[in-house]
Amino acid sequence: MKHKLGDFVRFIDEKLEGYVTRIIDEQMIGVTGDDGFEIPVMASKVTSVYGHMDDAKEAEPKAATVTPIPAGEFIARGVYFAAVPDSRASSVVHFQLINTTSFQLLVSLYGEHDKKYKGEFAGIIQPKTSVQVYSAQLADLQVWPKLSVNIIYHTAQNVQPPSPLTYSEKFKAKDFAGAKQKLPVTGLQGWLFRLDEDELVIDAGKLKESFFKTAEEKADIVSKPENEVDLHIEKLRDDYHFLSSAEILKIQLDHFNKKLDAAIVHQLHEIVFIHGAGNGILRHELHKALGRNNKVQTFMDARKEKFGYGATKAVLK
Repeated sequence: MKHKLGDFVRFIDEKLEGYVTRIIDEQMIGVTGDDGFEIPVMASKVTSVYGHMDDAKEAEPKAATVTPIPAGEFIARGVYFAAVPDSRASSVVHFQLINTTSFQLLVSLYGEHDKKYKGEFAGIIQPKTSVQVYSAQLADLQVWPKLSVNIIYHTAQNVQPPSPLTYSEKFKAKDFAGAKQKLPVTGLQGWLFRLDEDELVIDAGKLKESFFKTAEEKADIVSKPENEVDLHIEKLRDDYHFLSSAEILKIQLDHFNKKLDAAIVHQLHEIVFIHGAGNGILRHELHKALGRNNKVQTFMDARKEKFGYGATKAVLK
């Protein structure tokens, strides 16, 4: 029997039970009990316990009979990908495709990792329903495959369907850093990603105007920074535990460049960047950037009695 993430299982040879929280390979799975510890076990050594269904499965709507919809009430847009934490094994997330449109959706989902492809789901999603299409261990996010969804719209009514939709995403920790929200159709709490975003329409006139704004007008658009900018990653991102050293450094440098540009726009005399002592890499990169910027008159270590060697003051022209 093939077990899935979130299944409730009981050990055959021991008085233990829990939820499947990891698929190790075709023979081994990880089972987490009430104590929160995950136990690796042969899949053949556990059996599924029926009657235990997670909230996502319980809330999954059944296929509905398609009935004619008045033209004025036909909804053409609103397709979402949602990640819902398992109600009993929070380390597992279940991905759902949510269809709030009036179309039937013909869906194919596959994963790609190291140029290897695997089909994960194929089926039809009825209007105003959702279907669970994939499950994953949140702790293994770094090795998740890139997920790609292909969707064809269908209806028997006299409505022109949109072009087929393709959506691909390699999820990162930052995608789950925000607060969960109430999901459409299911009412569950989770992270929501819209697949059929409206196309960005650029107003050429306004774009042209932006090139001719005065320094004072630009200063009104760019927020004036504080005199001291803290670049410690925990001040910038809540999900920093999930980030690699390279990702952390990029976020810190991006924030530094944004605040330095804002200080120049607002014609500040000086600004202090708090980078900490650490291994010195961030400090070195800041000093390189400040040395290349022709709007920077000079830079130096900020007040040692306050910051030690953990901050740099830039004096602007």
